[in-house]
Amino acid sequence: MQILGGVGAQSTISVEYLVIAGGGGGGGALEQGAGGGAGGYRSSVSGESSGRGASAESPLTVVGGSSVTVTVGGAGTYGGSGNAKGGEGSNSVFSTVTSTGGGGGGSGAISAGNGGAGGGRGGEGGSLGTGTTGQGYDGGSSSALNDYPSGGGGGAGAVGGNGAAASNGNGGQGGVGVSSSINNAATFRAGGGGGAAGKQPAGTGGSGGTGGGGTGSSHASNGSAGTTNTGGGGGGGLFNNDAVTRNGGAGGSGIVLIRYPSSAGTLTAIGAGLTSTTGTYTSGGVTYRFYSFTAGTDTITFPS
Repeated sequence: MQILGGVGAQSTISVEYLVIAGGGGGGGALEQGAGGGAGGYRSSVSGESSGRGASAESPLTVVGGSSVTVTVGGAGTYGGSGNAKGGEGSNSVFSTVTSTGGGGGGSGAISAGNGGAGGGRGGEGGSLGTGTTGQGYDGGSSSALNDYPSGGGGGAGAVGGNGAAASNGNGGQGGVGVSSSINNAATFRAGGGGGAAGKQPAGTGGSGGTGGGGTGSSHASNGSAGTTNTGGGGGGGLFNNDAVTRNGGAGGSGIVLIRYPSSAGTLTAIGAGLTSTTGTYTSGGVTYRFYSFTAGTDTITFPS
């Protein structure tokens, strides 16, 4: 809520936030590629959760008339047709709050990246990626059976699934994300990417975690990218026994959302480098103004 000081005192505004970094890209396709980890998920919304099972953080107290920086993290790149792990997502920032980009999915024996949530383990070895306390979970592992199905990327709400040792060598599922209603629409974000199937033709790619995770590659189809503005991880790519390459996908870009009591007024300035939308709604007897920042970096200025 808005807090007003005494005579001569500056007003302050209590701002709740949801800061999600860019998701990691899926591992490359020369060997079995794993799913990318989701972007880090930090929330201060009352009654909701941050990533990795953490409680909501404290709202940010902002002095009226002050300016802070907002940065929306970009997506990690797909590992490509070679044997390369996926790229890490970029950090998202709201003032002093930073969420860490998701770890890229491993590829073959190349280890996955660490991040907000960790990338999955590639089909033939290396290490799975680890997540960050209060932001996201670790990636899943792979299996040496059924020609190395790879692990799914970690999500904000759960670890990535392991590549299946049975059932035709299916890739691991991406870890689920976390739901928030900060903009009055309950939405899951920050799901991990699915791992690619093993080299046997009956295997299927792991499904993306609920919250924007991309699907891992199957023998009949390419994988998919994480969904824009969710911080979802990208699905892993694969190389099968018929020497056919199936591409995976890049991660999904992040997002920064804030809300505060509408009685405080609208932001007095939003830098041209940011793309945003705004609106109001009433919940629990409080009318909130919210802003969704979906791309760019610049400063915003709060009402006095």
